[in-house]
Amino acid sequence: MASNEDQEMELEALRSIYEGDDCFKELGPTVFQYRVGDVGDLKAFLVEISWPETYPETAPDISMNAFFNNQISHAVKQNVINKLQEQVEANLGTAMTYTLFEYGKDNKDELMENHQPFSNSMTLIGNDGTVESINVTSSSKKKDKKEQLTKAQKRKLADKTDYKGELPRGWNWVDVIKVNLN
Repeated sequence: MASNEDQEMELEALRSIYEGDDCFKELGPTVFQYRVGDVGDLKAFLVEISWPETYPETAPDISMNAFFNNQISHAVKQNVINKLQEQVEANLGTAMTYTLFEYGKDNKDELMENHQPFSNSMTLIGNDGTVESINVTSSSKKKDKKEQLTKAQKRKLADKTDYKGELPRGWNWVDVIKVNLN
């Protein structure tokens, strides 16, 4: 049962080290996430580490399946996991969650060197082998259509407004009537 004591000690250490760090999240007593890089950084990624019951004698589970990583290709994710697994093997038997998170931070550029952020272009390959590149733009931008007024409506509006097109002062005031019910 020494592993439970080791886990408790590592849990306390992680909480004190990452206190106030927005990148660190404790999802449960044995599941942790760390975001390597800033939110707007195209090479940022999120690593999730969960401890099995026999951790640290056995390797923790490393995952990059978080929604935050949806822009990263499977090959790049697998490369990050493989590099972290190498660190796991080197540190087996010791508390290593902090070491894995720090390794990710220290080697972010190397781990993400093959990451190509998705762009707004698409490459089409035809049956005859021709390659065509297309820029995809969102055509959902609709121009605001101004309301068209008839001549009679314009005239009526002009009669109500002053020379600047503004309604006269008090046009929407309400009369207050005092009613005596004696």
